[in-house]
Amino acid sequence: MPEPTPDSPAPTVVRTPREWREVLTPFEFAVLREGATERPHTGEYDKTFDPGTYACRACGAELFTSEQKFASHCGWPSFYAPSTQERVRYVRDDSLPGRPRIEVRCAACDSHLGHVFEGEGYDTPTDQRYCINSVCLVHTPPSV
Repeated sequence: MPEPTPDSPAPTVVRTPREWREVLTPFEFAVLREGATERPHTGEYDKTFDPGTYACRACGAELFTSEQKFASHCGWPSFYAPSTQERVRYVRDDSLPGRPRIEVRCAACDSHLGHVFEGEGYDTPTDQRYCINSVCLVHTPPSV
């Protein structure tokens, strides 16, 4: 399981809450900047497996690729790893009593993306599931 990364570099994309509200919809702001979660099976990329990359909706930094995406049937897009470990950072999340989790954030802008889980029995190279909110992502098909 990834360990929290408290000593990660400072975000390179920094905006005030007001500036974020100007570039994000209210729902995007709630998830990306306040840590909310979209309801399961409602996100645009839950069942999408088209080739390409997935970038942070807030800042455009590439986070995941379709090669790491898999069908977990959990209700959110799932990946077994980020495109590179430097693209994300990890924060301990104790918001659910008795159930500590590891939150996944964009390293470039510090936006909340979702959580990473391990040991759930998925047949992936890492035995991890990055459970990411669709609203946090923008899919870009490969260049032709």
